[in-house]
Amino acid sequence: MNAKILNILLWIAVTFWLVMMLNSFTTSDQVETRTLSYSQFLQELSSGTVKEVTIQDETILGMRSDSSRFETYDPGDPGLVGDLLKHNVVIRAKPPEQPSLLMQLVSAWLPFVVLAGIWIWFMRRSGGGGAGGLFNFGKSRARQHAEGEVRVTLRDVAGVEEAKEEVGELVDFLRNPQKFSNLGGRIPCGVLMVGPPGTGKTLLARAIAGEAKVPFFTISGSDFVEMFVGVGASRVRDLFEQAKKSAPCIIFIDEIDAVGRKRGAGLGGGHDEREQTLNQLLVEMDGFTGNEGVIVIAATNRSDVLDPALLRPGRFDRQVVVGLPDLAGRAAILEVHMRKVPIAEDVDARTIARGTPGFSGADLANLVNEAALFAARSGREDVGMDMFEKAKDKIMMGAERRSIVMSESEKKLTAYHEAGHAIVGRVVPEHDPVHKVSIIPRGRALGVTLFLPERDRYSMSKRQLESQISSLFGGRLAEEMIFGPEQVTTGASNDIERATEIARKMVTRFGLSDTMGPLAYAEDEGEVFLGRSVTQQRHVSPETALAIDQAVRDIIDRNYQRTKQILEDNLDKLHTMAEALLTYETIGKDQIDDIMAGRPMREPDEHGGGQSSNATGGGRGAKQGQSATGQPPVAIGGV
Repeated sequence: MNAKILNILLWIAVTFWLVMMLNSFTTSDQVETRTLSYSQFLQELSSGTVKEVTIQDETILGMRSDSSRFETYDPGDPGLVGDLLKHNVVIRAKPPEQPSLLMQLVSAWLPFVVLAGIWIWFMRRSGGGGAGGLFNFGKSRARQHAEGEVRVTLRDVAGVEEAKEEVGELVDFLRNPQKFSNLGGRIPCGVLMVGPPGTGKTLLARAIAGEAKVPFFTISGSDFVEMFVGVGASRVRDLFEQAKKSAPCIIFIDEIDAVGRKRGAGLGGGHDEREQTLNQLLVEMDGFTGNEGVIVIAATNRSDVLDPALLRPGRFDRQVVVGLPDLAGRAAILEVHMRKVPIAEDVDARTIARGTPGFSGADLANLVNEAALFAARSGREDVGMDMFEKAKDKIMMGAERRSIVMSESEKKLTAYHEAGHAIVGRVVPEHDPVHKVSIIPRGRALGVTLFLPERDRYSMSKRQLESQISSLFGGRLAEEMIFGPEQVTTGASNDIERATEIARKMVTRFGLSDTMGPLAYAEDEGEVFLGRSVTQQRHVSPETALAIDQAVRDIIDRNYQRTKQILEDNLDKLHTMAEALLTYETIGKDQIDDIMAGRPMREPDEHGGGQSSNATGGGRGAKQGQSATGQPPVAIGGV
């Protein structure tokens, strides 16, 4: 019986019960009856006006000599009958009113029926259907996609060709397992996808299920862990029991580091529930019983924190690195996302990809979406290259904040600050070319200087790092030279912070200090487990710490003096560039080339000229993060 029929029957029963209750309070006697107090009744009885009474329980219904009726209640007067007989009143008595058989049944069974209905509803709500019910703690919260339900295929995945080749064998095995078993081969029981956020790990897992056309179970690592010890282990057992019934199939666990972290970490021995869940996962993946036909695919961007027992062959036999796409990969990803929007003829995916090194697949999808939104606001019917330029500027530098009213002195100081960054970045060796300078407030920045790498970069040399330090100090030194030491502002605080961070890493982590040598003096800054970091932290002697500080100071001082010399040698260009910024607010690569070459500056277009830059940027008055490549920032920022 479905829920609709049950609701109809319930309403019928409630209506019938209400009608019966109303009938029980309705009398067939339509004659008006007046209610008297018992003392008034006794007065009328003494005066002889009462002709007859009908007594039923404590209720007394009476009739006077003039045929009017009244009603009163007996308080338990033992002499009432004698008084009535004394005054010659006709006495009639009725037995207590008995409810009908139907009313008796309703009164007796209705509470039980209501309680039973509430119990059935509660059980169905919490136990039978819902994954988060009160009595369903131990059930798996995995969502199952039936065979053929996942429509994503490997053709929808671009930019990770090596990863696609790695997982291609899984598709072949799921389609034709006999091909491998005949030669004694064993397909990997588990595949761990490792890579930065937004690179397509989940999409790749969905594509595998879509290509193989097998059942696909998806769950997050955090869905296993609850406040009650043992619940997570029960959910793991239930998940694999369901998967074995649907084998061959795929189990995809997203963010597995939530449940798969190293055991025994932390003060006090770690989290019992998480460790119990991890133990059960280890047993289910490769324990005493077999696990044929079930392939576990997991994704994480923190593989360094996973338990070694989870990573050994037999569990996760293979680790697939899903990294940031290169130039060709970015172009392919853009083409995939551009299929969903009307693109103008002047749009070239490779040109856009060249200006977005370090972008992940999610970043590129966001870029296409922002460009489409810009086109919609402008009333365009297609998305042109200029819309992509605006979208990249917004993503990399932040949205324009033209509502901010800056004083002329503040704008002038910002112009010299950003011009100092641009000139030093242009002069120092092996620095990324300066691409665009703007004094339009964007995001939290009052001004931004961006640099465009000429190619994808995977490592940095000592010269490149020191050039970054020099360009970071260009803004502060420009303020000091033009306005004097007393007028230097707080806008360079983030520049100083980032320059100090680069210099300290050069000494303590990269081994790029001549005095300290190629030694590591610092632990990884991303400690995950408090207990392990307390017991394994590496300490340095006071003398070594002093030497580290001195080596960092030497690097900073050397590049600070170099920056000062560059600005003094190019003081005329500093004034020219600042004036151009005050006039046009944004200038691009062509205008910067003209200024540095001493030529008359060309008029910038609405975007400042040139192509858009990559996601590495900063600005005066803003605190910017690292670049999208994960390398030390190559653009200029301040707080």
